[in-house]
Amino acid sequence: MTAARRRFTQEFKDELCREVINTSKPIKDVATAYGVGPETRRNWLNKYREANGCTDTEVTLPEQARLKELERENQELRSETLFLKKAAAYFAREQR
Repeated sequence: MTAARRRFTQEFKDELCREVINTSKPIKDVATAYGVGPETRRNWLNKYREANGCTDTEVTLPEQARLKELERENQELRSETLFLKKAAAYFAREQR
């Protein structure tokens, strides 16, 4: 037995699209909050962008450099965090 297919108004779809675009929230988070599948949300967003002429803005060269720097820093911090977790686990075993 299959579940009845849910229908959503265009106004509801557009509102969720605007929420994703304006707040920069991940599609998955918005979809989960409203009980809609992420792929469905993604399809709505693509159609909304086509209909309204919204495209992702081009990232400028300084923004690309800054983004690359932040990604490198993020990776470094993740590595340090992982190392510290392992060290804490090791010394916790030593204490016993």
